[in-house]
Amino acid sequence: MLFQYYTTIRDLFMLTVASLIPSHDVAHWLIGIAESVCRFFGLPADSFVVQVGYIVLVGILALSIGYIVRFIAVKSLHHIIRKRASGVAKAIVDNKVIARCALVIPPIVIIILLPLAFDSTSSLLSISRNLAYVYLAIMIGVAANAIIALTWHNYNVRINRNNHPLKGVMNVAKGIVWIIVAIVSISILIHKSPLALLGGLGAFAAALMLIFKDSLLGFVAGLQLSSNDMLRVGDWIVVPSTIANGIVIDVSLTVVKVQNWDNTIVMLPPYSLVSAPFQNWRGMSDSGVRQIDRSIIIDTTTIIPITPELLDKITEKFPELRAYVARRKAESESGHPMEFNGGTAPVNGTIDTNLGLLRAYLCSYLLNHPAIAHDQNIIVRIMPVRPEGTPLDIYCFTSTTDWLAYEAICSQLLEHVISISPIFSLRLSSICYL
Repeated sequence: MLFQYYTTIRDLFMLTVASLIPSHDVAHWLIGIAESVCRFFGLPADSFVVQVGYIVLVGILALSIGYIVRFIAVKSLHHIIRKRASGVAKAIVDNKVIARCALVIPPIVIIILLPLAFDSTSSLLSISRNLAYVYLAIMIGVAANAIIALTWHNYNVRINRNNHPLKGVMNVAKGIVWIIVAIVSISILIHKSPLALLGGLGAFAAALMLIFKDSLLGFVAGLQLSSNDMLRVGDWIVVPSTIANGIVIDVSLTVVKVQNWDNTIVMLPPYSLVSAPFQNWRGMSDSGVRQIDRSIIIDTTTIIPITPELLDKITEKFPELRAYVARRKAESESGHPMEFNGGTAPVNGTIDTNLGLLRAYLCSYLLNHPAIAHDQNIIVRIMPVRPEGTPLDIYCFTSTTDWLAYEAICSQLLEHVISISPIFSLRLSSICYL
């Protein structure tokens, strides 16, 4: 029964059975091992069985050589890293470049050793060699993608200091490599020219564009985002049409990953950032300052003309206002109004009402506050009256962009306004953002 099964396999895989013609010492050695194994298991030591055993032994030998070369190369690189702390060597190890490039050794060894034990007309040789060529093409693709990843890593670390979203270009390059590998492999298996296969793929261009629509749109969008400097890894963005409001952590061919403030991850297609508006806070981060624009609603019924008693009470509590009050009185008596310069506004307000005097105090307070940027516009203004009261808008910039520090400064500022409002005989209705 075993002999009949063997005969069927031989008839399928061999159109002609030729005698072994070894032409190399390694081939002689492997063939001897194959014959010994056949005799050990009681198999007929004829051409077909020995050839199959030879192929298995060649595969084992090739994989062993590849593993040894890879092991030695990786160990050498680790030694270099420990001795010299080489950044390039560390990048090669991290991206497993040597290990993946060494994968091309086994198929090369197989291709070299296969013909040494076969007649040139052997169908088993033809099948085995074609499979070895496909194996080699796939391993070359793996090695090429490892080199592309290493090139991208070095570029991203050394040159791409602005974190432009060019990872999609790397993904496209890897995809092209695998497309080429697939075309070459199929052409090897069907014994056709790759150019003829590419010509046939032209008829499926429309279908391929439909299948890879998101990838193509993502690639084009990535180029637009990069060329126009619209987005970088590390930018804080807000996309109004989505729940995305956080830091960009990755930009690939098909997705933009945004980590929100609650540490959730939002996935966005790159082309959605090109086709719809979004807000990028990079300009604020680069400027080093952050805007405060808070509106305090004053109960309009508590806004009253200033009286000497109230004026004395306020200046006694806040002595820094005495010079301002004296200057305004002198300007009023002389008939020369206060001159306003451009850029940062001077202390602005009036001594006609308690609200005007509060504006003057708050502006002076901001101009002397250590956490407020004094080279930016600072103004305390009255906005159009609302049904709930008169908005008093505080407009300035903090000298830091850190979120925690910014919120602490805003809270401290509003607490101060709330605490001093009764001194000016004013009552607050609410506080809101403008």
